Amino acid sequence: MFFKQHISKTCRCCFYHIRDLRRIRRFLSLSVAKTIATALVSSRLEYCNSLLYNTANKDIARLQRVQNCLARVVTRSPRFSSSVPLLKSLHWLPVHYRIIFKICTISYQALASKQPTYLNSMITPARNSRELRSTSSNPLYIPRVKTKAGTRAFSVAAPTLWNSLPVSVKLEGNIVSFRRRLKTYLFNAAYPP
Repeated sequence: MFFKQHISKTCRCCFYHIRDLRRIRRFLSLSVAKTIATALVSSRLEYCNSLLYNTANKDIARLQRVQNCLARVVTRSPRFSSSVPLLKSLHWLPVHYRIIFKICTISYQALASKQPTYLNSMITPARNSRELRSTSSNPLYIPRVKTKAGTRAFSVAAPTLWNSLPVSVKLEGNIVSFRRRLKTYLFNAAYPP
């Protein structure tokens, strides 16, 4: 399962909207430009994120170039300026971390509300025969797979990413507080101080 055609269409559509935004950017404030960028481009990147876990780095890099170009247009920076400080100033996660954010958020919703049932049935808590220190972190069972394509399945990707999160992120609470803790954790991982 390769997503090259889907990624190509997404990039082409996003660059079309970025060119339009560049034409009118000088008439917009930063907050309005961020809102338009999120509505027209970031939402398209967000739509395909949960499907792209563990795909080829060159495909993720193509989507990252779209996000980098969008950050330059929104901040009105030169074409060849470094995108890392721009993404950090806009408080946008890189594409790789957005994929992790999306899958972990869906996992939290499936665990907390048991909905949707088809996703909740794919993730099950790990069962240990004795009490361990790791049981306080609510680990999930990771099924065995033999192929790399199998690691992209939600039933494998969600428990793998969930188990890699620190306990402080997975604390009980509502979805808003979880998303805030998760974004802070991933933001610090993407842009170390």
